[in-house]
Amino acid sequence: MRQDRKLLYHTVQKIKRTFTAFLPADKSRRGQCDRCGECCKMGWTCPFLRYVEKDGRKLAVCAIHRIRPMNCRTYPRTRDEQLVHPCGYYFENGWPKTDES
Repeated sequence: MRQDRKLLYHTVQKIKRTFTAFLPADKSRRGQCDRCGECCKMGWTCPFLRYVEKDGRKLAVCAIHRIRPMNCRTYPRTRDEQLVHPCGYYFENGWPKTDES
């Protein structure tokens, strides 16, 4: 049951990000993508997610990177949107929101 609730929550968040993706990112957002691919697996795994080996490290790659949707381009747009921890992005107004924050 807990896994079903998590799937539902992540699905709702993906839908929400689809509509808010065109809004500007929080000005306190810092960092960069560390290419772990975890955000591409929230709720369900993106069919365009691929992995490549580089310098002994497994890196996530988007098969449609140049034409990827806006919600992928701007994730995480705000601290509240950031569901994947740890992440290469952080916010100066506090570490990404966790279940405890």
